[in-house]
Amino acid sequence: MQADVIRARRFLRAGRPADAIAPLRQAALRAPQDALIAHDLGLALLEVGRLGESILALQAATLANPGYADAFFRLGIALEKAGRAREAIGAYDRATALRPGLTEAWYRAGALVFGFGHRSEAIGCFRRAASGGAKSSFGRLGAARALLAEGRDGEGETQLRQLLALDRSNALALDLLGNLLAEQGRFDEAWTCYERAVAAAPLMAGSYYDMVRCRRLTQADAPLRARMRAALQIPGLEPEQVLRLHLALGKAADDLAEYGEAMRHFDAAAELRRRCSPFDVAAFAAQVDRLIALFTPEVFARGGSRETPAPVLILGMPRSGTTLLEQILSSHPRVAAGGELNFWNERGIAWLQTRQAIPDPAFLDRAADDYLAVLRALGPEAARVTDKMPFNFLWAGLIHLALPGATLVHCRRRAIDTALSIHQTNFNRHVAFPTGGTELVAYFRAYRRLTAHWRSVLSPARYVEVEYETLTAEPEAEIRRLVASCGLAWDDACLSPERNAGRVRTPSRWQTRQPIYRTAVQRWRRYTPLGALAELLEAGDEDGPSASSMDAGSQGGSGPDGDT
Repeated sequence: MQADVIRARRFLRAGRPADAIAPLRQAALRAPQDALIAHDLGLALLEVGRLGESILALQAATLANPGYADAFFRLGIALEKAGRAREAIGAYDRATALRPGLTEAWYRAGALVFGFGHRSEAIGCFRRAASGGAKSSFGRLGAARALLAEGRDGEGETQLRQLLALDRSNALALDLLGNLLAEQGRFDEAWTCYERAVAAAPLMAGSYYDMVRCRRLTQADAPLRARMRAALQIPGLEPEQVLRLHLALGKAADDLAEYGEAMRHFDAAAELRRRCSPFDVAAFAAQVDRLIALFTPEVFARGGSRETPAPVLILGMPRSGTTLLEQILSSHPRVAAGGELNFWNERGIAWLQTRQAIPDPAFLDRAADDYLAVLRALGPEAARVTDKMPFNFLWAGLIHLALPGATLVHCRRRAIDTALSIHQTNFNRHVAFPTGGTELVAYFRAYRRLTAHWRSVLSPARYVEVEYETLTAEPEAEIRRLVASCGLAWDDACLSPERNAGRVRTPSRWQTRQPIYRTAVQRWRRYTPLGALAELLEAGDEDGPSASSMDAGSQGGSGPDGDT
């Protein structure tokens, strides 16, 4: 057994993990309670991408030695790569409890927690990474991410550039800086960062997705497309990177009007997401049914908790125009942009799990207080603060009970165009949401049932609806109506949202820097056949393109996600 272990560790030191697996398996069979052997086997399996086996071996190591911090840390990495984020956070928590100086574990935990929308908790993790490893790469990255999460963009950028001055090829820093620059509209600089990140770390090929969204590609980008196709063949590429790479290739094909090729890549990405993050359509439909049954007109007749007018919640299906509406409203000098806040998703789920018929007053008061505190931190001097979490369409009734003075803005857009844009966009893997096929069709139908219910039971003064097609056809009239609905005096700045200098943290970074356009209206006509999404075609859609849609389609320049 000792000879097997010595030989295996020699292979590991030489960077040959595949050769270490067989002797480590033999050693593990002879000594199943040896935590060190189980750990090394898990590490070798992790490095060759055999995640399921790696997780089992590392779990065996932690069972054999519950105080083995490195085993918990590497278990966290294996679980994270396997898409089991919540379990990974638990493993990182255990690792850092055992060894508080594990800087990378703090950083990784922070990144996962941030992905779930827990901003304050993530900042705490990033700060621990920074304090525990101030001179290490992950410590510096933690400091940068804490600053960015706090909205201290200038300091965050300085921190990243200082790290890159020490380590020019740090792919994580390059990718993070690229994201910041793209969110600020500095697309040429962002492009360079993404290009350097992929060159430094080919396994981060998913960065091509953000890169190609910095501008419209042309025939001159043929070498870039060739590199992206080649990247699909890289051994050990994680599923999330493959998914993003397919979306990048689809966007490139769309830019060049190669719609069949584009759709093949978008379909491949949706199928990969379906396998990695399956969506329970029946459970979602049942949740919608329950919300409709619980929130009756009689419930709202009882009144609500707070009359404050400060919150403006922009909701609807993703890719329906919610980012554009936030850019319009936050161009107003008295409005602060809050971005996508996860607050009501968390409170809504917590309430549903209580199985109460309706929320009790204490719950509503507490939720109102906590939410208003979040908004005050984001816009302490603002008269209104926006929250553009699209999925708040689920919680419109709950929000209205807690904050009856809040304005709920429902952004509506043609179903087929919305679904097609969803199909072409990368979504947070931690969000339960389908991006294609019959699941997306069923989701859309449930969404429509629920929003039709809100329309019937909520006051139009508080539940304001904006049609994307009307907004882009008659922007000034619709924007004036929207601004007035939020109780704001008119300001001409709202007519030029492309001049809004605020960060855009959604996939619509490039689109929101353009003047309002109509090129995203009836984009679906370029994408026939549409597969399962064709079920979302509405009456009149098949009659042939109208003059306005022909004009929109001929202008070009919007890319595959010309909506925001």
